[in-house]
This record gives sequence, structure tokens and C-alpha cells, in this order.
Amino acid sequence: MGRIIAVANQKGGVGKTTTSINLSAALAETGKKVLVIDTDPQGNTTSGLGLDKNSVENTVYELMLDESDIEECIHHEIIDDLPTLDIIPANINLSAAEIELIDAEHKEYILKEAVKKIMDSYDYIIIDCPPSLSMLTVNAMTTADSVLVPIQCEYYALEGLSQLIHTINLVKDRLNPELKMEGVVFTMFDSRTNLSLQVVENVKDHIEENVFRTIIPRNIRLAEAPSYGIPINMYEPKSAGAEAYKLLAEEVITNS
Repeated sequence: MGRIIAVANQKGGVGKTTTSINLSAALAETGKKVLVIDTDPQGNTTSGLGLDKNSVENTVYELMLDESDIEECIHHEIIDDLPTLDIIPANINLSAAEIELIDAEHKEYILKEAVKKIMDSYDYIIIDCPPSLSMLTVNAMTTADSVLVPIQCEYYALEGLSQLIHTINLVKDRLNPELKMEGVVFTMFDSRTNLSLQVVENVKDHIEENVFRTIIPRNIRLAEAPSYGIPINMYEPKSAGAEAYKLLAEEVITNS
């Protein structure tokens, strides 16, 4: 049975999509069968893995509205050198789902019910959440076994984290009692600044949740890779960013 991890943070620009793409690719490189589910209407994970988000058919939107079966929405072998990596894409259409499903029964469990059908086919299912605490994020959390939270190494890193943890606990109490915190991963770390070091120590002092040992550096190659539609381990495998996500994948596997 596949392990399902939601990558979530209601703040934008913290490396959530970068982590979803590159953690998934690093897991696939070890031979694990991995499905990425893009639940962000911006569709950046979709385009970052080489699909044209504006023309792709059978996305999370069609899945949520029961217009397509989940098997029809899975795009297989999207990267030649990572044949075990699949994706369910997203695009701007998904932004309408929240309104269209407003009167739907059990709308918090739509994704969970769909994923049940295919979860045994994968070792890991990684869900990239939108940068908001919306119904899409709640769907991801009711589906997931755990939540991985990327935090940017910046002054306001702790701001919003308590709200996110509160949301995770609410979902756990009311909708998904099995949900747990996978852990916090620091992103965009700049070893040249005292601020990055202070943020890491500050967050560690203020939260009880697991903090991954691996810290993702601020890395130009990581920023470039999405424009080529490939993950960092395919774009620049010897870069600091590729090495960091390889180490993060090893930690995730160890935590299984």
C-alpha cells in the first residue's frame, strides 16, 4: 500500500512545489513507484515535470468533479529517465472546483475515495497542495498519511506555521484520525547569512514536530530546472540541490 504525503504550507514561495517535484523524482530514482498529484490550480508541479498545463486533459479538476476516472487522469512515464514517476496534473480550471463542489456531500473526501482505487500500485503518493488552507488542501490532508511542511529560511518563517499545525490537528480530530506530521524541511538556506542559521535554531526551539536533518540550500540550478520541465536530479545531478533532495528522499524512506 502506497504511503501518501501531502506537501503543504499556506504561505507561497516557500519551496513547496520545488519540494514536491524533486522529492518525488529523487524517490523515483531509487526505483520506488511514485505518483505526484498536483492540487494547486497554478499547475507549477505539472509544468515543472514537463507537461503543458494549459493543454493537458484529464486533470485533478475532472477527477474531483467525477468527469474522469482516476486511471484516466494518471499520466505515465512522463520523464524518460524516470519511468516509475507518474502524475495527475492540474491547471487553472481547478480554481473553480471549490465553488462547483460547494453543495457536494462528503466533499472533503472526494480525493481520498478516488486515490483508494490506485494506492496499492505505488510506493509513494506525493500531493502538492495549493498555498492556502482551502478545500483542496483539506482534501489532500484527508487523503494523506502525513504532512510534510517546507519552511523558507527567512525572518517570518514561524508566522503561519502555528496556524498550519492547528489546521493539521483539526483535520486529524475531525476528518482523518490517522494523519500525522511527517516533518518540517528547511528550504532556501543560505549558509552565508546569519539569518538562515538563526531561523533554523528559532524554529527548532519553538516546535515539537520532527525536523528533517536535510536542509535544502538556495541553489540557482534548482531555480532553473522547472523551466526545462525536468527535476533537478535530471537537470544537474551533481548540484547541491540535487544532492539535498536525494538525502531528503533517503530520510523519507527511512521514516517509512
